Amino acid sequence: MFSAGAESLIKQAREIQEDELQKFYKRISKLLHCKDYGIETVDSLQRLYLILSATKYTRSLPADILHPLQTLLCYSKSSEQLFTLSSAILRESTQCNLEDITLDDIQDSKTLSYLTTVILAQVGKQQDVSSLSQHVVRCLETRQPENNNSRCLLPILLKLSSLSPECLNEDQINVVSKKLVDWLRYASTQQGVPLSAGGFFTGTRTRQPVPITEVDGTVAADFFTVLCLGQSYTEDQWMNMHAFSMIRKWLLSYSTEDNSSADSDDRSEIDGSVMSMVSATSTSSRLLPPKERLREKSFEYCHRLIEQSDRKALKRIDAELQKACLIEAVTVMDIICREDHSYVYRAFPCVKALYGRINGDLLFSRALLPIAQFYLNHSETAAIDSEALYRQLFENIPPELFHDSVFAFEFIQFCRANVKVLSERVNVFQLSFPNLLKFLAWNSTTLLPEFIDLLPFLITTDKAVEILHTLLDLPCLTAVLDIQLRSNSLQASERIPLDQNSKVSSSMDAFRHPYYRGMFLYMLRSEAGTGDTIDRLNVLHEVLMDMAEYPRIVQCAQIVPILLHVFFNVIAQSTDKMLINQLILVLLERSSLLFDVQNYKTEVQRVFSSQFLVLCRLHPPLIVEQSKELLEFLGATGNIQNKENFFTYVVWAVGEYLSVSYDRRCTVEQITLFFETLEAVLFEITQVRQCTGSHVHNPRVITVLMTTLAKLASRSQDLIPRVSLCLSKMSTFAHKKAASSCYSEDDTEEIVTRANELINLLKLPSVAQFVLAPSMDGINPQWHRDTSAALPLVMRTMSAVLQRESGFSPALCPD
Repeated sequence: MFSAGAESLIKQAREIQEDELQKFYKRISKLLHCKDYGIETVDSLQRLYLILSATKYTRSLPADILHPLQTLLCYSKSSEQLFTLSSAILRESTQCNLEDITLDDIQDSKTLSYLTTVILAQVGKQQDVSSLSQHVVRCLETRQPENNNSRCLLPILLKLSSLSPECLNEDQINVVSKKLVDWLRYASTQQGVPLSAGGFFTGTRTRQPVPITEVDGTVAADFFTVLCLGQSYTEDQWMNMHAFSMIRKWLLSYSTEDNSSADSDDRSEIDGSVMSMVSATSTSSRLLPPKERLREKSFEYCHRLIEQSDRKALKRIDAELQKACLIEAVTVMDIICREDHSYVYRAFPCVKALYGRINGDLLFSRALLPIAQFYLNHSETAAIDSEALYRQLFENIPPELFHDSVFAFEFIQFCRANVKVLSERVNVFQLSFPNLLKFLAWNSTTLLPEFIDLLPFLITTDKAVEILHTLLDLPCLTAVLDIQLRSNSLQASERIPLDQNSKVSSSMDAFRHPYYRGMFLYMLRSEAGTGDTIDRLNVLHEVLMDMAEYPRIVQCAQIVPILLHVFFNVIAQSTDKMLINQLILVLLERSSLLFDVQNYKTEVQRVFSSQFLVLCRLHPPLIVEQSKELLEFLGATGNIQNKENFFTYVVWAVGEYLSVSYDRRCTVEQITLFFETLEAVLFEITQVRQCTGSHVHNPRVITVLMTTLAKLASRSQDLIPRVSLCLSKMSTFAHKKAASSCYSEDDTEEIVTRANELINLLKLPSVAQFVLAPSMDGINPQWHRDTSAALPLVMRTMSAVLQRESGFSPALCPD
């Protein structure tokens, strides 16, 4: 961030004492009133600005400093340094009063620009902004003195129009539009005369104007643009550059609202593309209204920029300028075509030729985004097939430029802004989600907000399972992308594949080994549909373990739980029961197969726990439909040690939804099978030898297992004696010395209390079934509000009988 010296100065500014600050104020006031604007005054003002800006709260300046600073700001002969310091200090002050300043008295453009920054920082009233905007327009309309240019007024006007487009009336908008036309189209084509340093040999021959040149060194044959070069520029050429820089926002702020656009639309629809192509050129542009004339001249300007970009620049900086101008030119053309569709037929040949020229050149990849935007907006109007462009954009570009943070942000912003149209009209968009996730894997923290909005549109029924696997493997993808980049930077001899029989000692070696090549290729795939996940996923995790602590991978792992919540929120709106069944299997499988990054497994399993219940509520019969997989999962006590929280939620879901009330296919045999499995698990984890071991199970697991067994027994009453015997052993277990050494007194009391509550409840099987196995109708909140129903009274009575201070109700979810 800052150097040690800068940090020290900021700390001193923040910790300055009040008495010292008042003395400092007095010294500055004395210097300002004496009008001593020397080095001491400049140093004091710099220190004052540091004191004001170093804290997050604003300070109040005394009046004997504020008034001289305002006077200094309005004094046109002040130096640039004093202008900058005085405006910066006034922006930081809360008590700056500018009401006594008359804008009409300020004609100097530089003074007005500095004053505007202070006004915008101090006031937010509509009339203040409006009066300032009108004054700026008047200054632009009047001819400025030779030593007073209008360049600095355009950024002010653009800022004001962005804050409040209605601050200008129609006449003022037309005035500015006319000025913009003149600046864009009629700038001089001769270089400016450089200022002479004087001397004996300075003569008229060295002052002769020289024609401007193109980026390739040839003399410019057409009108001046920002891509025309010269040793020095005239004032109208500077205004040309400034005008082009603001034309996009100006068109967006003041798009035409008259009938001309509608007429042109009708004409283009009736007469066809031929009429549209010649309509604007056959009529003198000078006869057009100001807004339409500005569109016409802006279109011509952008067309010339695209032609100029085809020239080979002699300097690298000019080549970069060409790329920036291409982006801006196509964007402005797109805006013009949206305002007047007749321009589409004139613009498409130019844009199409540009795409054909830069297609395949990664140096121009950023320029593909506005071209794609243009095609997206207008390809249907012009009946142009744009599938090839979209395939190039989504399939070929991301694997090459995922590490370019600026391009990644712009690419995802493009997708986010057009996500509805892309998901509906561009087939390759949803198919290429593995490519899009490469941007996220490499730039996880910066692109997370964009992907939160983008992800729901990528999830479809046929790709949801693959997307879930890909999200869970996102940290692995980050590691593989890092390996790929490092491998590409190696010399050719070092990238030769290893022998099939050679051993790997690092992830880089594994990337070159044929045995692991298929896994890496799958992780780097560009398109969906080649499979849900990797068969040897645990092997991939092993070879990538040497990268598990890389900061980029840790950051990526931190955002996956957030994306999982977004994913399941979309799934919660689905009614596809088959998809829910598939996702349940993924949760059971992947709860054990996760990359071992810091806290990653714990956080993902926490999401799995909550979302498993959500899926069960959406489709309760899945407990019966996936009984084989659930029994296999619940029967492995190792799952308790590795994912205790998730295991607890699965046990609770079985006790809640394994009932004929939710699925008529539920049989006594299935209930008995689940009961026996969970009974064996409870017996195993409550053995004394387990308590003396290294792993101590959370008492919540034990209480949920007991409650689930009681729920199952209430639905198959033949099991009540078995569960009563099992529960009666819990008191003996809790009071053994080995158990006391593992659990606290509160934990053992909770286990014993829960066991006694369930035993007493099961003594009345009909009541137990009513309380532990409520019907689906009982979930309806109306039952709890209906005072004429018996259920509220029964629930209150049973709660008073069963509940203790621990407050663990048998039917509660294990939160």
